[in-house]
Amino acid sequence: MVRRSRVMWGSWRIWKPRAVFWLGAIAVGLISVAFAKAADWAQHVFAATTSSGEWAFLLPLIITPLGFVLCAWLAMVVFPNSGGSGIPQAIAARHFHHDEDRSRLLSIKLAVGKIVLTVVGLMSGASIGREGPTVQVGASIMLLAARVGGMAQARGLILAGSAAGIAAAFNTPLAGVVFAIEEMSRSYQSRANGLVLTAVILSGLASLGLVGSYTYFGTSTVMMQTGKDWSLVLICGIGGGFLGAIFSAGALRASQRIRRWAHTVPLKRMLIVAAVCGLASAIIGVLSGGATFGTGYEQARAAVEGEPAPMLFFAEKLMTTFLAMLSGIPGGIFAPSLSVGAGFGSTVSSLLGSSIALGAILGMAGYFAGVVQAPMTAFVIILEMTGNHDGVIAIMAASMLGYLTSRMISPEPLYHGLSRVFIAQGIRARRASEAEHHESDTQAEPGARSGAGSNELTPK
Repeated sequence: MVRRSRVMWGSWRIWKPRAVFWLGAIAVGLISVAFAKAADWAQHVFAATTSSGEWAFLLPLIITPLGFVLCAWLAMVVFPNSGGSGIPQAIAARHFHHDEDRSRLLSIKLAVGKIVLTVVGLMSGASIGREGPTVQVGASIMLLAARVGGMAQARGLILAGSAAGIAAAFNTPLAGVVFAIEEMSRSYQSRANGLVLTAVILSGLASLGLVGSYTYFGTSTVMMQTGKDWSLVLICGIGGGFLGAIFSAGALRASQRIRRWAHTVPLKRMLIVAAVCGLASAIIGVLSGGATFGTGYEQARAAVEGEPAPMLFFAEKLMTTFLAMLSGIPGGIFAPSLSVGAGFGSTVSSLLGSSIALGAILGMAGYFAGVVQAPMTAFVIILEMTGNHDGVIAIMAASMLGYLTSRMISPEPLYHGLSRVFIAQGIRARRASEAEHHESDTQAEPGARSGAGSNELTPK
């Protein structure tokens, strides 16, 4: 009986980490679907509110700045380190070796805050997406699974959670795997990528069980047919990469200057920045007829289906996404970036008299690769989102051109540049904690020695 119970206990010790890991991956898929539904609902609420009366179109001038300020305040006071995309936090957490340091960037509290504040931001008309936040949410869930299951592979599980989040958010399992290898880890590790693949499969199955199989932007069958189409590859790749590099480099430099300016009174000054960015976003949104509010999914899908976007939509959407990023509110740039790229490709196609749908797809590939500087992720994610296997070579070429153009202008990738801020904060927090412990230890030692001395002098 003793021997049998030992075998059973040994089996449970072996299977417990696996069971917890599987449950964590399934939870990422389920929560990602719920997050997507909540984000869609928030956008519908904002659209209905700002179109329900004669002067309702001016309501964003009030709602959007107030929403930005509320989200920025909650992100700084209640949910610190929840601001921005969430991908830089996941990248930074992989650099730390202590659970305490990782927990400052990835936790269930932060995951809840990230979801709630992203939904509030979309309800305020912010040009943000839910895909980047889903990465931080997925990494937080898998890091919790590591603690509950007693697993030591925290870095690999953060990678797995990030990949599962991207895969479930876009219903793009291959893109989740490629994103984890190319963008998150920048290397291939067979053991870690086994975790990534398993997490993507399980989260994908959970997502499929709720919403079924679908392509994010529908199905497209456009392909290269004329010389004009091939010129689209060059223009969308190089032009999209240039715009992506301007966005990326501008965001890194502007955020650095804002942090320096806000250093003395961080809360007050960051709320001022959020209010200004929110008001500017509202003005652009009103002038564009509401086209730049929200993720931009509808505009991007319309372009992929062949409906031309307004000529300057891509520039307006780029500006509102840039402002949302600078404001510090929680929210990602994946979906807005795809919208900018689709708008840019649509404009180029209209000027050349070529296929709008093809231009939109190539514009997404060039611009997205230029922003994130991850060409494999760019063409795989767009390939899976559009189901366009006929134009795979053109999409790959546009992604590569966008990446090369962006690298020449902005050598530092956006997410890794932003992650340095969180890494530096974590190092400072670790040093301050160690100094505090050292000081408390040195203060306790003299008292201990004096107590010992008094015992020795006490007569017996």
